[in-house]
Amino acid sequence: MKIAKNTIGGDHPVFIIAELSANHNGSLDTALKTVKAAKRAGADCIKLQTYTPDTITLNSDKEDFLIKGTIWEGKKLYELYQEAYTPWEWHEAIFKAAAKEGLICFSSPFDKTAVDFLEKLKVPAYKIASFEITDIPLIEYTASKGKPVIISTGIAGKEDIELALDACRRMGNNDVALLKCTSQYPAPIEDANMVMVKDLAERYNVITGLSDHTMGSTVPIVATAMGAKIIEKHFILDKSIGGPDASFSMDEKEFAEMVKAVRKAEKAIGKIDYTLTEKQKKGRDFSRSLYVVEDIKAGEVITEKNVRSIRPGFGLHPKNFKEVIGKKSKQGISRGTALNISHFEK
Repeated sequence: MKIAKNTIGGDHPVFIIAELSANHNGSLDTALKTVKAAKRAGADCIKLQTYTPDTITLNSDKEDFLIKGTIWEGKKLYELYQEAYTPWEWHEAIFKAAAKEGLICFSSPFDKTAVDFLEKLKVPAYKIASFEITDIPLIEYTASKGKPVIISTGIAGKEDIELALDACRRMGNNDVALLKCTSQYPAPIEDANMVMVKDLAERYNVITGLSDHTMGSTVPIVATAMGAKIIEKHFILDKSIGGPDASFSMDEKEFAEMVKAVRKAEKAIGKIDYTLTEKQKKGRDFSRSLYVVEDIKAGEVITEKNVRSIRPGFGLHPKNFKEVIGKKSKQGISRGTALNISHFEK
C-alpha cells in the first residue's frame, strides 16, 4: 500500500498516525500547533475526522440518543459531536500546515458529503472509523474513489469485517488495511488482544495495524512485534486544554516516546537470518571445545580423564569427543592445550 510518499507493509517502517480528532478543542490555532507538535513527536501522518453533528446523528432528546456507560456519560450524541467535530472550513488550513511540515494528512469521512468534500482536498487515503464499519454504502462510496482505505475493527465481528472487505473489493479497490481496535475510551490493556493483528493479516491477506485507545506505549510495541504496519494513536498538544478525547490521548512527550519505542521494536524484530555476524563469530571464542586437562605422554591413550569439553572454543568441536576417546597421542601434550587432529593417530 502506498499513501502519498509512504510505502506501507513488507519491510517498510511502521506508519504512525497522530489522530487529531477533537483535540483542537474548538480552536484552529490549537489544531495548527498540534500539527507541528505531531511532526516533532515523529508522526508520519496527522488524521482528522470529517463530520458535523447533523451528518452523524440527530438532535433528539429521545433515550436512544443519550450516551451511557462511557466517559461521555449523560451527554446527548448531538452535544458530543457538536463539541468534538472539526469545522470543515478549517480542513484546508490544516492540510496545508501538514504539507508544510512534511506530514501526510487525510481523514475519516462519516457520510457521502464528507467524501465529496475530502475529494476536493485531494486526500491520499481514507480511514473508516470503528463504528462506521457496518455502514456498507459509505464504505462502498469511499472505496469507489480508488484511494487506499484503512478500516478500524473496534466493534466488528467476522461477518462485519468480511462485509466491509467485500464492499471495497466490489468497488475494485483492493488497497485495504485493517486495524485492530478496542472501542473503549480508554481501553483496558487486557482487552487489546494483539494476537489479532497477526491473525487478521493471515486470515484476510491484508496489511494490518492498530488503532489504540489504551494508556501508554505497551500495546503499540506489542502490535509492532505482532506485525502491525500502521499504528494510530490520539494526539493532543496539551492535556490541560481538556476536551472529549483528552483523557486517552498522548501529549507530545508521550507520543515521541512511543515512536522511539516502536522504532526500537522494529530493529529488535529484525529478519530471519542464520548467518553469524563478525561479532557473533568472535563470540564463539567463549564456546566449548576439546582441551587437554591432564598432561598426556606420547603414545598414551586419550581418555575422558585427560580430555574434556571446556571453554574456550579454540580446540576441536565437542561433536568429535566420542571419536577422539581411545585414540593414541602422537606426541606429548601439556595440560591446557587445545586438542586438534595433529595430536593423535588417525
